[in-house]
Amino acid sequence: MKKSDFIANRLREIFLNGYWIANTNYRDQIENVNWQEAIHQVENLNTIAALTYHINYYLLGLLHVFNGGPLEIKDQYSYNLPPIHSEADWKKLINDFLTNASVFVIAVEKMPEEKFDEVFVNEKYGTYLRNLEAVIEHSYYHLGQIVLIKKLILAAGE
Repeated sequence: MKKSDFIANRLREIFLNGYWIANTNYRDQIENVNWQEAIHQVENLNTIAALTYHINYYLLGLLHVFNGGPLEIKDQYSYNLPPIHSEADWKKLINDFLTNASVFVIAVEKMPEEKFDEVFVNEKYGTYLRNLEAVIEHSYYHLGQIVLIKKLILAAGE
């Protein structure tokens, strides 16, 4: 199997429709959350909306690089979620996230095999493959948080 297919399939699993590793994915976890649950603060944890925004922020930043732009994302801005005041605001974030995740997967799928071994922007960031593996690991980490936060919100509502 080509690296592009392998990595794209892993990304598709975590974001859009997979169940193999985590038995869930982002789409399944966020589409059935209402906007009040999405912004509900459980103690000092991030909200589901903030985590969704956070992952989307990185996907957009990496897509910008894939399309020939500079690396402009910064950790300090990755949780700068615009206020969510309605179900429409939340649905827009979900739609933006799922659209960007789909575009990201397709971009990876179309990458030439030699691209995976190229330096990503600067040698200190490693290769494209290393960064894509980091996206997968980082995304699973936050998916786990979303699952746990949802359980805490639901348990508090009972």
